[in-house]
Amino acid sequence: MNTDLRGRAALVTGSTDGIGAAVARALAAEGAAVIVTGRDVARGEKAVAEIAERGGVATFVQADLADPAAVDHLAHEALRIVGGAVDIVVNNAAMLVSPTPTAEVSADLIDQALAVNVRSTFLLTGRLAPSMAARGHGSIINLGSINGLVGMDGSALYSATKAAIHSLTRSWAAEYGPFGVRVNTVAPGPTLTDRVASTLADRIAPIVAAVPSRRASTPEEVAHTVVFLAGDNAANIHGALLSVDGGRAAV
Repeated sequence: MNTDLRGRAALVTGSTDGIGAAVARALAAEGAAVIVTGRDVARGEKAVAEIAERGGVATFVQADLADPAAVDHLAHEALRIVGGAVDIVVNNAAMLVSPTPTAEVSADLIDQALAVNVRSTFLLTGRLAPSMAARGHGSIINLGSINGLVGMDGSALYSATKAAIHSLTRSWAAEYGPFGVRVNTVAPGPTLTDRVASTLADRIAPIVAAVPSRRASTPEEVAHTVVFLAGDNAANIHGALLSVDGGRAAV
């Protein structure tokens, strides 16, 4: 299967650790020049160094995507770095929301989650998709979640933000598809990032127990799916949602 991404530029939000970092490494391994983003400079520089050690090319741009001005800055810097148009955008950055009864969710928490998980994705896509459409090609991959597909107790807010991402994918497929820009979603289930393994393993254990595969995914498995959607093998896939969840959403 050909996943050669040489000559293409990719922007991956929230890519200083976890799934985002795995995606950045995987895209770079296929030859893409990757822009790594996140709030923490030290982690960003570490992520770039890891890509360079593996023979890849990456640049770090600091951005707190809760701030609309930072989204604008990131889009401007990305276009400047790559010389006019980004070929691949992976909207991965998200604020995780701990399971909380709906009645205890504050207005401030709702605003924060919507700002990071939905508004930043909306604004960044609006800044970068037009240049893709003008060139007649591009791939946008949004990171959704099993939470946006399956009802989970205490997860109303986070699930709502991810369901919004799933809906945006379909709308953008209709809007940008005629111009050669493919927009798709990857929806991970429980995934063993370093954070999950160290602090949340007991919390996701009941979810994993209900997964047909009886295990969590790895960040690399999610990343491989993103790489597939970014490449030419997915040339006629528009508006799709690919779950990487061991079958949990299906059952």
